[in-house]
Amino acid sequence: MKKYISRFHYITQDLRTRSHLKQATIACEAGANWIQYRCLTKPDDELIEEIDEIASLCDDWGTTLILTNHYHLLDKVDAQGVHIEDFDADFKAIRKAIGNDKTLGASATNTHRLLAAQATGVVDYCGYGPFALTSTKPNNYTLLGLEGYRQLVDKHPEITMPVIAVGGIHIEDVDPLIKTGVYGIAVSAAVNLAVDPARAFKEFYKKIH
Repeated sequence: MKKYISRFHYITQDLRTRSHLKQATIACEAGANWIQYRCLTKPDDELIEEIDEIASLCDDWGTTLILTNHYHLLDKVDAQGVHIEDFDADFKAIRKAIGNDKTLGASATNTHRLLAAQATGVVDYCGYGPFALTSTKPNNYTLLGLEGYRQLVDKHPEITMPVIAVGGIHIEDVDPLIKTGVYGIAVSAAVNLAVDPARAFKEFYKKIH
């Protein structure tokens, strides 16, 4: 079943100064059609409570809500899918657990992992990065830069699933990234840590849509 995949994935993050609900509210009011809830600091009962609030908000705005990693909660909350960050996850087992109607996203840091995710036959899209240095999700993976996405598009036509550039993307990177032919981009800190998050979101959105 082919799913709708937005070209702009907005991702919430754990912030001391702004709740995930507030982040999601700012994004929805600024025009978000896709929000990935990425909370790594709460137990399930608190996650469910917050997801329910965000899900109600997203429902009001017609916004797709994707959970990061917590696919075991999909039968308890009203979210449209899950994004799995574990490269070694059993995606077929996860697909069986969540059903065919839910969107299933994966992460990859190289073309081998992209191909592996696509080969499962159950992954709907893949986040591919890091594009540049990022403090949101610290790692030691090779930075792809623009050339990494150009090579992906030019040398791997067999990768047909939507690929989302992610990791340290700023507003000035959007036009060059889209010109590489990559399907879309994902942004977190460039919006969440901006002086005016709503304005920052709108600037990204306008460039992609």
